[in-house]
Amino acid sequence: MRTHAQLCHVSSDRCVVLVEAYEGTTPLGSALGEGRSATEAEDQALERLRARLGSSEPAKAEELSTTTSLTSVESSVQPGGSKQLQPIRRVAPPEIKESVETKQVMKPQQKQPTPVAAADEIVGKGPDPQPPSESPIDPEDWSEELTAIDLELQRIGWDRDSEKIYLERAFGHASRHRLTRFSDLVAYLKRLRDLPAGSDPQHAEIPLRRSDLVTQGDEILKRLQWNQQQAKDFLNQHLQASSRQQLTDEQLLNFNMLLEEQLLSS
Repeated sequence: MRTHAQLCHVSSDRCVVLVEAYEGTTPLGSALGEGRSATEAEDQALERLRARLGSSEPAKAEELSTTTSLTSVESSVQPGGSKQLQPIRRVAPPEIKESVETKQVMKPQQKQPTPVAAADEIVGKGPDPQPPSESPIDPEDWSEELTAIDLELQRIGWDRDSEKIYLERAFGHASRHRLTRFSDLVAYLKRLRDLPAGSDPQHAEIPLRRSDLVTQGDEILKRLQWNQQQAKDFLNQHLQASSRQQLTDEQLLNFNMLLEEQLLSS
């Protein structure tokens, strides 16, 4: 068994890490961890993952503790007292897991007495529900967004080398032209707009990847075995929303953390 750690979010006082476990190419589960440093967040995610696997498969939990292979996540403290996050190399998992939304478009879900809540169920059955990304279908022309990115890079004061460093940290590759999803390009642009001029590309806050957050939430909802009404009530109670589409990326991350707590306490 092996595990893969991915940095989901980092700010001056908060880091969130996603840890996924695999047996060969088969995903066994995942967990989110939060802490003041990336290492602390990773340790919490590992502890949660061990507890989850241990509740159903003790042998696998024990194996996880002895044969874990993680992407390294380290942090240090600068002389001024601020946290310095070291770059993390993204390692693609052996199998790309489709989101629940895509699977349901390709193959209708069979009727069950108490259906498990998925992404489109939380959205509700409206006349024209939208997927969680910024656009239902990726537009053919991305020139407007690419131009806006160039302007933001000029404002921040980054050259191409600085952008490469930041892209490597955020997406695992050094070229924006390798961003194949429009939602990732939009997330990149939004984060650049929030960065102050003169930001260090080695330590600047990286964007949240909404598609990863949605997939993570789908997995937790399936494990909780909640029906549609339970999921909608929980979302409304904690975030005063009726659909995950109404949440910002930061709120979607917090929603997943709340689901994690419910899963651990159940």
